[in-house]
Amino acid sequence: MVVLNDITKTYGKEKMLAVDKVSFTVNKGELFGLIGPDGAGKTSIFRILTTLLLADGGTATVDGLDVVKDFKQIRNTVGYMPGKFSLYQDLSIEENLNFFATVFNTTVEENYHLIKDIYVQIEPFKKRRAGKLSGGMKQKLALCCALIHKPTVLFLDEPTTGVDPVSRKEFWEMLKRLKEQNITIVVSTPYMDEATLCDRIALIQQGKILSIDTPQNIMQAYPADLYAVKADNMAKLLNALKNYNNTQLSYAFGEYAHLSFKENRNATADLIATLKSEDFREIELKQIQATIEDCFIKFLKN
Repeated sequence: MVVLNDITKTYGKEKMLAVDKVSFTVNKGELFGLIGPDGAGKTSIFRILTTLLLADGGTATVDGLDVVKDFKQIRNTVGYMPGKFSLYQDLSIEENLNFFATVFNTTVEENYHLIKDIYVQIEPFKKRRAGKLSGGMKQKLALCCALIHKPTVLFLDEPTTGVDPVSRKEFWEMLKRLKEQNITIVVSTPYMDEATLCDRIALIQQGKILSIDTPQNIMQAYPADLYAVKADNMAKLLNALKNYNNTQLSYAFGEYAHLSFKENRNATADLIATLKSEDFREIELKQIQATIEDCFIKFLKN
C-alpha cells in the first residue's frame, strides 16, 4: 500500500538533510509505526506521502499511485491527521465533520460505520466549538474527519503528542478497531512504548532508518545481555558505571541505570564488589529484557 525508494529531502539554502535515502514498504491492512524523536524526519516523510511536499530525490507510491504524478487521486483516497490540530476551531464538532464529508463528496451517514465507535464518545458535545475541546476530544474529532471519506490509507502524524495517558490508551484501542476494518494505518510517534502496539516499525533518527522489523524481533535481536542497576546515589552511580573498565554501554533509565558489559564472565559479581568498595549502598542489580528504547539507544551508539 505504501512504498518508498531512497526518498531524500533537504531544506534551505544550506541543504540541511531532513530525510536521507529512506526506503520502506507498508503492507495492506498493516499498522506500521515510524518511531523517532522530534527532528528525526517523520513529518517530512508524511508530507511527502500525502503529496503536501515534494521530495528532492527518490520515488514513492501510495495505493499504487505515484506521489508526484497522481497527487490528485492520492488526496482523494488517503486520510491525514497532522501533528498540529488543524480543524476549524470556530466550527462545532458537527459542523467540522459535515464540512469534511462534503469536501470529499460524501456524507456522514454514508460512512458513519467507520467513525461510530469514536464519534459516540464526542457526540454529546457535538454543538461545542472545536477550539473549546480538550486535547483528547480534539484528537477524536480529527480522527473522525480523517476517516469520514473511507480512506484506503490513514496517515497519523504524532497523534498522541501532548495528550493525557488515558486518552493515549483509548486512541490506540481505536486504531486496533480500525485495523480490523482492513484500513492500512501509518502512524508516527516519539513515544517508544507505543512502538510495541504496531505490527511493524521503522526506527528513525536524523533522517536515517536504523532498523525495520516487528517490535518483538527488534527487542529479541538486542546483541548483549542487559542489566538494570541502582544504588543509594544515582548521580554518582551513573558516573561510576561510565568509568568502569568493563562497561560497554550505560545510561539512565527511569529509577535505574541500564548497563551492558564488554565481558560477561563474573561481570555482575565484579561490579557489585567494585561498587561496594566505592561505598555504594542499597545496590540492586538484575538482568532484564531490552525494550524498544534500549534498542534505539544501542543503534545510536553503534
